[in-house]
Amino acid sequence: MEWRDTGIVVSARPLGEGGVVVELMTRAHGRHLGLVRGGRSRRLSPVLQPGNEVDAVWRARLDEQLGSYVVEPVKARAARLIDSAAGAFGLALIAGHLRLLAEREPHQYLYEALGVMLDHLDDPEVAGALMVRFELVLLDELGFGLDLATCAATGAATDLAYVSPKSGRAVGREPGAPWRDRLLPLPRFLADRTANAPPEADEIRDGFRLTGHFLNTRAFEPRGLTLPPDRERYLAAVLKGMAA
Repeated sequence: MEWRDTGIVVSARPLGEGGVVVELMTRAHGRHLGLVRGGRSRRLSPVLQPGNEVDAVWRARLDEQLGSYVVEPVKARAARLIDSAAGAFGLALIAGHLRLLAEREPHQYLYEALGVMLDHLDDPEVAGALMVRFELVLLDELGFGLDLATCAATGAATDLAYVSPKSGRAVGREPGAPWRDRLLPLPRFLADRTANAPPEADEIRDGFRLTGHFLNTRAFEPRGLTLPPDRERYLAAVLKGMAA
């Protein structure tokens, strides 16, 4: 068995004498593990850091085996990202999210979204909104996508202000007003895709509250898990950067 693909390093852990088991999020083969022989060498260790993009060749005698990787660097991000709190916490959060996915199951759209997310993970002006959108894509790939395009009550596509915590559907400002205490706020940057102004801190908080609710109730709790603590740390780092 052999294939070649591009992948983003999610994690790497030592194995044996000099080997490293690398977890990649690949374009065509999903989240996939493999052994890199000599992965702790001076040449390969900097390459096998979370956030970096590599060209990978995977080989195994049988498809169900761990197999081995031969990797070459494509795009280095790790050194830049771990130099900031937002980057470091963001990498840990993304790893926790990606492990909700079944191994070796392709998610090409999520892979593309991940690349964009990592390019801006430490930029407080856009990182918060991008993480919310990344979590929405993750929910969709897990089969729990939200419907934020039209109002659940009227079918209108304008003046959307809330989301039902049960159905995951958007609700307009007027029809949702009597039940607004029971609904989740829908931030402007998700409700109006034409908005040009960058989201404010309260909108980022509302976005994290929205995606956090559905990730917790639909993805983490059913698995006996809780939301990664790095999520709150990442949000705090992003908001601190926005304030600065």
